[in-house]
Amino acid sequence: MRSLLPLLQTSAKNTRNFRKFLSFQLRPFSPLPKLQPTPSPPPPPQPPSEGAFNPRFSNFIVEATTFDIDMGASGEKTGDEEEQQKETSKAASLDLNDYTVIREGEAEILMHAKNEVFYNKTQVNNRDMSIAVLRAFIAKRKLEHEAMLSKRMKAVAKVSDKPVDKTEAPVESISEAEKSNGRYEASEEASEHEPCSTSEKLVDNIEEKSRGGLKPPRVLEALSASGLRALRYAREVEGIGQVVALDNDKVSVEACRRNIKFNGSVACSKVESHLADARVYMLTHPKEFDVVDLDPYGSPSVFLDSAVQSVIDGGILMCTATDMAVLCGGNGEVCYSKYGSYPLRGKYCHEMALRILLASIESHANRYKRYIVPVLSVQMDFYVRVFVRVYTSASAMKNTPLKLSYVYQCTGCDSFHLQAIGRTVSKNTSLRYLPGFGPVVPQECSDCGKKYNMGGPIWSAPIHDQEWVTCILEDVKSMKDHYPAYGRISAVLTTISEELSDVPLFLSLHNLCATLKCTSPSAVIFRSAVINAGYRISGTHVNPLGLKTDAPMDVIWDIMRCWVKNHPVKAQPPDQAGSVILAKERVLQANFARAVASLSKAQAKKVARFLPNPERHWGPKLRAGRQITSKHVSLLGVDAVNGASNHEEDSDEPAAKRKKAEDLTPS
Repeated sequence: MRSLLPLLQTSAKNTRNFRKFLSFQLRPFSPLPKLQPTPSPPPPPQPPSEGAFNPRFSNFIVEATTFDIDMGASGEKTGDEEEQQKETSKAASLDLNDYTVIREGEAEILMHAKNEVFYNKTQVNNRDMSIAVLRAFIAKRKLEHEAMLSKRMKAVAKVSDKPVDKTEAPVESISEAEKSNGRYEASEEASEHEPCSTSEKLVDNIEEKSRGGLKPPRVLEALSASGLRALRYAREVEGIGQVVALDNDKVSVEACRRNIKFNGSVACSKVESHLADARVYMLTHPKEFDVVDLDPYGSPSVFLDSAVQSVIDGGILMCTATDMAVLCGGNGEVCYSKYGSYPLRGKYCHEMALRILLASIESHANRYKRYIVPVLSVQMDFYVRVFVRVYTSASAMKNTPLKLSYVYQCTGCDSFHLQAIGRTVSKNTSLRYLPGFGPVVPQECSDCGKKYNMGGPIWSAPIHDQEWVTCILEDVKSMKDHYPAYGRISAVLTTISEELSDVPLFLSLHNLCATLKCTSPSAVIFRSAVINAGYRISGTHVNPLGLKTDAPMDVIWDIMRCWVKNHPVKAQPPDQAGSVILAKERVLQANFARAVASLSKAQAKKVARFLPNPERHWGPKLRAGRQITSKHVSLLGVDAVNGASNHEEDSDEPAAKRKKAEDLTPS
């Protein structure tokens, strides 16, 4: 070995280091052990020149490099073993008494008692609805793929069946140079077989795609926390692909990975968890995911720009907003800064929140020549949730101003009017996009004489696709045992299926009567009067007392004037909005006879549409990491507060407050 060292140092004189020399020499001589020995005698040994390679030391070089590689591999293996040992020791140090096993659907998670990772039981409605929509999306996606392949096959069949007339070839356009060098003859021979070969190639490509099938959809859960939603997607949705769960909190990612292992091999093979900023991750993975799920704690506004870029063309974006105080008009200036729309405070504020969120998503999508098509939009509990499909089309994007409107809300009565942002004008075969006509209202309300408040812009196009809603509802009813919140989501979907999807916002019958200071007619009587007047009317899933109708406000007030005539009210001051409305002559004579369609199908069958909360304290929960104290009794309940205090070893809360929380425990 000592005799070889000077020779090796001499051979590696022109190289930077000994390791680079060994790896360089390994490449051309790596297959040497596989070569068979030749019968010819070896050449006489010659002294190696400077920088040259001597075959005598090939075996040594191979062995030395292999040793170096093995050392690297063993080092990596040692590192993995160290990580595994750390995880094992960490798992061994976990006290199982601090964890509670929570089961929802087919997934189970380990939840720590100290509120380290966010979890809200109330969101079971949200997760069930998302799973139902995801199942419908996978089915629709498969049908669309099959329709596309069928369309391509028909197009190829038409091309292959079209006869090729050789006599119509433009001979005059062929140059003399092409004829002289033989390219004309070659192109003529190729043209005889080109149509057949091209069509056959297209057919083969389409058949190959159809045989390969449609790839399973990839899902991104941008804000996973405990990973419960991702685990339910992986375990309950058939045909789903990889589910990527993100969180920028290290504790949440550790909890998510622990829950993935806790759920077995199916979850381990389909769900992967990453510690990353969701905005950066979605921006660095454009058009990569078929489904993107946003369910933040609060506003999703900071995630929308990157989310609309991460969805593939035709994919679906699921988005939740829980900042209802902002979206419903409690802080209008904050809503405008986050969503680019000003909210109004009215009975329809929750539906307006849905439409503000849709308008904001559309605005972000338009910046990248994309647009959205809502398939389902719901308001449940303390949040709004929208499901939209994202498409790319510069021409279809121009229709966005036609889908947005400003809202004029009277300050004296419940009258509201919509002002479209844009309009179209057709001329011959062209279509021009122009600003909308306005204003649609005068400075003062034509019904009561008060001023208007202006809000918006909001999404004034349909917020549901009734075909999707019907498909989802049928799927939910056929798999009722697979949905923990079956009663609630089936009731919401039933009400949505009967809504007038093309009518924005709604009226409140009780507010109309409060303006006039009169007794309220029953919903059936009022519905009958509207139907008998020739207009449509339906309920809304947002408010059990809300009524959506395409009847103008002057017709609504005429119906109420007829009702007050039969049910007189006390005299009111003349400057009151109700007095001004009743002082006007009615134009329409209302007919309160019972109409056939005055009750919806669900009402006629006495199907429950608005269910009470299943338990007390059914609402939002504390942000992860916050200490649970006695002041959270009204939000979380006594049991949750006492359970958290039992696990607090060094609590800064005074004993008097803990005693107060214990005293609130029902006997």
